[in-house]
Amino acid sequence: MSNKINKKVCTISYGCQMSERDAETLTAISEKNGYARTENPEQADLIIINTCCVRESAENKIIGKIGQLKKLKEKKTQLKIAVAGCMIQQPGLLEKLQKKAPHVDIWTGTFDHHQFKDLLRTADQGGKASLVSEAACETTEVVPLAEKGKLQTNVNIMYGCDNYCAYCIVPYVRGRERSRPMDVILDEIRTLVENGCRDVTLLGQNVNSYGKKDGFAYDFSDLLTEIDKIKGLYRIRFMTSHPKDFSDKLIETVARGEHICEHFHLPFQAGSNQVLTTMNRGYTREYYLERIARILEIVPEARLTTDIIVGFPGETEEDFELTLDLVNTVPFNQAFTFMFSKRSGTAGALLQDQVPLDIKKNRLQRLMALQNSQSLSWRQKMIGNRYEILVEGPSKSDPKYLTGRTRGNEIVVFESREDLVGSLVSVTIRSANSWTLFGELSEP
Repeated sequence: MSNKINKKVCTISYGCQMSERDAETLTAISEKNGYARTENPEQADLIIINTCCVRESAENKIIGKIGQLKKLKEKKTQLKIAVAGCMIQQPGLLEKLQKKAPHVDIWTGTFDHHQFKDLLRTADQGGKASLVSEAACETTEVVPLAEKGKLQTNVNIMYGCDNYCAYCIVPYVRGRERSRPMDVILDEIRTLVENGCRDVTLLGQNVNSYGKKDGFAYDFSDLLTEIDKIKGLYRIRFMTSHPKDFSDKLIETVARGEHICEHFHLPFQAGSNQVLTTMNRGYTREYYLERIARILEIVPEARLTTDIIVGFPGETEEDFELTLDLVNTVPFNQAFTFMFSKRSGTAGALLQDQVPLDIKKNRLQRLMALQNSQSLSWRQKMIGNRYEILVEGPSKSDPKYLTGRTRGNEIVVFESREDLVGSLVSVTIRSANSWTLFGELSEP
């Protein structure tokens, strides 16, 4: 296939940062095969939809988007449509989707990125292509092109998950844990830095178990220590950490690190031991609080974020009150909150004591109101203080302002000059809302 770029690819991604990274991989493969990037679907010759199936609402949104593209393809007959990712990996769903959407040219799951160029070639030649392997036979490296000038990016350090939490479909659609060797990860990050990257987020469903199953002589903390030595890298972030494997060694590594950010995303999911047991989370409320106390002891300036699910089967009002109590106890500066969504094939979908939708909605609203209040209080305490900000670019809501993040991952908006993009600057916080800080550039 010619590498001459004369066509355009638009990628639409749903779901987590893992999905975003997969979307970047598929886009980069398309670039190598003759497609230039565009953010406008109307201009595209290839549209890739990278899917998510963690919640039913995401699936419904994706199915709607696939349906909308049928009209675009009727107007633009040369348009190729590819649907990829977790949703396609679910057993039995591919056949149903193919019947609903015969206008799609390529179907592929999460294990076959290394074959995407062949699927694309088939579609470019006018054929239909479908490849959804049931499991990853081995970790096949498909590293995206290091796009020049890209300030931030995600880097997979491992794939899959072995935890089988009762609500989660990830192990079924992404397979068992496989870790990438340290030297491969370090080489990729060095290449990214050479091409302008200054901020990397290391991704894994449970970064704390990195290397354990593969028998590596090093662990996640050792990997962080080596990445911290790479010259030209300003920020190192990671997610997600599972509380049951969260060690003192990791906390101490963050405390010592020069570029490792003091941000810990540690999902607790529920404040009740009864619910945690049914969820198969592998820890108790008391253990979780002990881990939080240890973080704040070793890294007093730590920023804490979390994930919370309400309405898991069997959750009583008393159980939910324990979740609210934990949010009141721990100084989370942000929480990602969700209603339980039944996922076919998971243990949670088979539980009898399902919580009614109206109760789940009520609990979610109460939880969000509490956390928004906590987040606002936390950010208001930052007013008047000065923070080091990595400048990311113009604000999406008002281009005359710049936006960036603290080491703690808080978003900061301030008026300044565009020539500062990619630089570390000092900003004094002047006001705040529940999600964003507003400041002004401080004098050196």
